[in-house]
Amino acid sequence: MRALHPILIVGAGQAGATAAAALRTGGFDGRIVMVGREAPLPYERPPLSKAVLSDAAMDARIGIHPVGFHAEQAIELRLGVEVVAIDTAASVARLDDGSSLAFSRCLLATGGHARALPGLPPGTPGVHTIRTLADAQALRDAMGRHASMVVLGAGFLGLEVASTARGMGLAVTVLESAPRVLPRAVPPAFSDWLQRRVREACVDLHLDTRCASITPVPEGIALSLEDGTCIRTSLLVVAIGQAPEVALARASGLTLHPANGGICIDARCRTSAPNVYAAGDCTSQHQPHAGEEIRLESWQSANEQARVAAAAMLGIDAAPAATPWFWTDQFGCNVQMMGLPSGGLAYRWRGDPAAADPASKLLLLGTDDEGRLRHAIAVDAGGDLRQLRPLFEPDVTIDAARLCDPTLPLRQCVRDARAAATAPSPT
Repeated sequence: MRALHPILIVGAGQAGATAAAALRTGGFDGRIVMVGREAPLPYERPPLSKAVLSDAAMDARIGIHPVGFHAEQAIELRLGVEVVAIDTAASVARLDDGSSLAFSRCLLATGGHARALPGLPPGTPGVHTIRTLADAQALRDAMGRHASMVVLGAGFLGLEVASTARGMGLAVTVLESAPRVLPRAVPPAFSDWLQRRVREACVDLHLDTRCASITPVPEGIALSLEDGTCIRTSLLVVAIGQAPEVALARASGLTLHPANGGICIDARCRTSAPNVYAAGDCTSQHQPHAGEEIRLESWQSANEQARVAAAAMLGIDAAPAATPWFWTDQFGCNVQMMGLPSGGLAYRWRGDPAAADPASKLLLLGTDDEGRLRHAIAVDAGGDLRQLRPLFEPDVTIDAARLCDPTLPLRQCVRDARAAATAPSPT
């Protein structure tokens, strides 16, 4: 399949790189031009808060594709360059090096940027965020010169950084404004379990804690808490989430979601402009598992949207996006999640969350009022979680008590639930 002008991919992160490869796999043999503002070859971001922080050798091991892949696949890379304007009517992009590029189709995979605090702009001495490889390298260097650290935010990124820092021997304080960790991603029962694990790792975890002011001082940063406490640190990591990178989309007249700010896309990743698609952390899309339009920031979502977008650009059908899945490694355990949390779910443990053995495998299952599995969390039990995938189909209901009975083989419980769902209705 060829086109008069190339397919332009704006963004050389997970979604952009995956989409480029999927276009080739899908049979496209025309020009593909991928433009990215960062200089390194496309790389995986999940290791930045974990292995990359503790091991400089990882810098060369996080590439999404092997060295030479893009040349072999005739994917033109323009790295260290930024698209600054898109004329969607004329299908022309303008770059910050002064050049212009006409395209047949365009994929926006611009990702997101770390949220900053007022009064602490990027570059403030002693203050770090993590979004890019350069960010992780700078923080790694700083961690090697400090004995302690304060992390602002107990989301996934903040906890991963705290875990890595403790493994490197730093004393760590974590401040979280919410009353529990991961409040938007997990139910209270799991927050309680994880908080115990964080504190057992000797992290000084402060919940329901708000800063009245955060001020640069000669010794570093002074954090004045609303309860009157003052914490001083020479190394502060701000991990308060990310915002979608949509300045280009906004300037191009694309529709953005009024609440979450992402680029609105349909099930085929099409934006409001003809021949312009979007994928990854910059997007807002209806998620059947959530029942609403949301921004889903995850490695898997970026890959799935990239695959769907590539197929749509080629005019071919693609399998629907898989059930949302996410993972994190922190405090000596692997946590994987499938589905999405929502209000009103009833949760039940398979396994004992109070067990003294830190190697115990755990599952926490969330079901709705109709007995359908909507959310599952696995601790060191990724294989068990994969077995549950068929139970996320909308026509499958489960007996949660039976599924969570540790005396019953999980595989048999899953098989029985699927059989019941496909059994013919009695006449």
